[in-house]
Parts: sequence; C-alpha cells; structure tokens
Amino acid sequence: QVQLVESGGGTVQPGGSLRLSCAASGSIFSRYAMGWYRQAPGKQREMVALITNGRRTNYADSVKGRFTISRDDAKNTVYLQMNSLKPEDTAVYYCRAVSTVDTYWGQGTQVTVSS
Repeated sequence: QVQLVESGGGTVQPGGSLRLSCAASGSIFSRYAMGWYRQAPGKQREMVALITNGRRTNYADSVKGRFTISRDDAKNTVYLQMNSLKPEDTAVYYCRAVSTVDTYWGQGTQVTVSS
C-alpha cells in the first residue's frame, strides 16, 4: 500500500509559479515511477509529467519548458515546479505512483490561474 498526499496548490496570477509536492508513505518509494496528472472541469484527466525510478522524465507538450518534475527518494517526495502558468493550467492536480504490479493516486490539489 502507498499513501500519497499532495500539497502546494493555490491561486496564482498568469505568469506566476507554484511548486507542488507529493509525499508518499507505506511502501518503498524508490520502487515506483511517479507522475503528475490534472483534470479540468468537464475534461478528462491527462498526464502532465512522469519520472521513472531511474529519473527519466516525460512531459505533456503543453507544459514542456514550463514545468519540471523531480523526486527526492530520501524524502519519499515528488515535486512539480510550475512556471509561466497560464489560465489553461487551471485544474485539480493528482499525484500517481506506478509499479509493475500496482498503482496509487493521491486526493488531488487545486491549482487556479486567474487574474
């Protein structure tokens, strides 16, 4: 079992920055690939960024060059640094842990980009 708790969401003006954190507990964190996903009202959940346990990363085209995913295995935490935020980045952001045998989701944190 893995428990995931996201934090760091909030309201920011266009062009601003936020840093999301996802703290994991309950299993061996380094075993899991980690990802950030988001879901805007009326839209399907979409992948934002992924990082493997070997630290290979992948990003959605819409966030490349603006968002950075990273992980600290000593702290069992994955981060999403979001810069140059746009109104279309507004969504609930979810953390996900994935292994070859199981997957877990956090409860989500709201990010609102508005002037």
